[in-house]
Amino acid sequence: MISELIKKNRSYRRYYEEEKVSKETLISFVDNARLSPTGGNTQPLRYFIACEEAVVEKIHPTLAWAGYLKEWPGPDKGERPPAYIIILKDTTIPMVAGVDHGIAAQSILLGAVEKGLGGCILASIQRQKIAEVLEIADKYEVLFVVAIGKPKETVVIDEIEPGEDIKYWRDNQKVHHVPKRKLNDIIINS
Repeated sequence: MISELIKKNRSYRRYYEEEKVSKETLISFVDNARLSPTGGNTQPLRYFIACEEAVVEKIHPTLAWAGYLKEWPGPDKGERPPAYIIILKDTTIPMVAGVDHGIAAQSILLGAVEKGLGGCILASIQRQKIAEVLEIADKYEVLFVVAIGKPKETVVIDEIEPGEDIKYWRDNQKVHHVPKRKLNDIIINS
């Protein structure tokens, strides 16, 4: 059921790094993105797949992991994602609505969850540095990096009351808590 996949699709930031993700699996996730809706059917997105250790190691230092966890610099060695999919825009093709990369990233992550994996969409990234270290052609603009791997953490949703803090946090057992507004609080005409 799609609702179950969505509930399992959390932003995971720690992984079993030793559990590799194959190139074929990543390609299947990109195929999910390829088949997703795109504004004006322009299909401006391109993808850089990384699952080789040497390439993955080039990407990690260009990422910021958790804005609300100021004291946490990101996953330690052994807990880093074993794979990434970088979502790029081909600048020679117009992007009509400007939301294609969000739709694509969600499609990638739903595919990952379906296979017992997880991921995290990263937008706080050093775009130019990524393009340089991976030798990505100038005609491609780096939009998102999607981390992929087997999650090594538990992420739970905490329903909150109006006015309560929406910042995610970790407890003493390293359980990642994500506050979410209640359904009745977001529907304005119920």
